[in-house]
Amino acid sequence: MKLLCLDIPQPGTTMEQYMPHLQAEVRHGWQVYKGGLVRDFYFRQDRPGVALIVEADSVEAAQTELMEFPLAKSGLISWDVIPLGPFLNWELLFAPGNP
Repeated sequence: MKLLCLDIPQPGTTMEQYMPHLQAEVRHGWQVYKGGLVRDFYFRQDRPGVALIVEADSVEAAQTELMEFPLAKSGLISWDVIPLGPFLNWELLFAPGNP
């Protein structure tokens, strides 16, 4: 299952609180990338944070794995996990009556 995962900073957190965890966060990111959980990492452009494309068996399995990131384990972030599926509406383009 493909999932879009967006970090959610906890209210009131600051960059100073993140700093002690960032090196471990990056190392963990590398490990989950090598392990096949995370397929893509992106920096968000609307605010500080990340968007990940994840492959997991379920939303719950992804959430469990994402909570192992050091920033999540320290309570500084949580995750919004959104399941994605194929875009099936292409067929409408080829339906009778469509130019």
